[in-house]
Amino acid sequence: MSRPLPFGSPGTTGRLDLADVMRQVAQGDKEAFSTVYDALAPMVFGIVIKVVRDRAQSEEVAQEVMIDLWRQAARYRPDSASVTTWAATIAHRRAVDRVRSAQASTDREQARAAREHTTAFDEVAERVETRLDSEQVRRCLRSLTELQRQAVTLAYYQGLTYREIAEVLDAPLPTVKTRMRDGLIRLRDCMGVTT
Repeated sequence: MSRPLPFGSPGTTGRLDLADVMRQVAQGDKEAFSTVYDALAPMVFGIVIKVVRDRAQSEEVAQEVMIDLWRQAARYRPDSASVTTWAATIAHRRAVDRVRSAQASTDREQARAAREHTTAFDEVAERVETRLDSEQVRRCLRSLTELQRQAVTLAYYQGLTYREIAEVLDAPLPTVKTRMRDGLIRLRDCMGVTT
């Protein structure tokens, strides 16, 4: 049943009555199916390749159509359409399904790539923003007095308390608190933070 498709030459039916042959196929006659196969395979491939446009995929879809004709032979109704029309309809539907499936797969891959690209962009943007913020903080820290800069740096970068800062700087506690307050106000103003 899985004979290679004779794609080179068109199938001719001559005086062959394909409707009668399909009735024999419906009863499981493999020789009758061989006749149907030889008569319809070139036409089926022609329809499929016009839709799918890729030879390898078209051959695969055409084989699937021929298998469908074998499996669905009992469903064929001669009063609805000719065997050729019925086979052409199945071939066209299968080809369109393949194209839609391939397009859906491509769309999913593109959407995933776009999400990954967006994530990468977001990470870069976040790093740039963090770097710009850090540069602004350093610039604003340079605008403070030495005691203010030391107090703020010890508090925020080393996590020391007011009392510990006073001990490290060998300065009175009230002076450290005042310098810290004044330094933070200047930092806030420099960075454009509104309260």
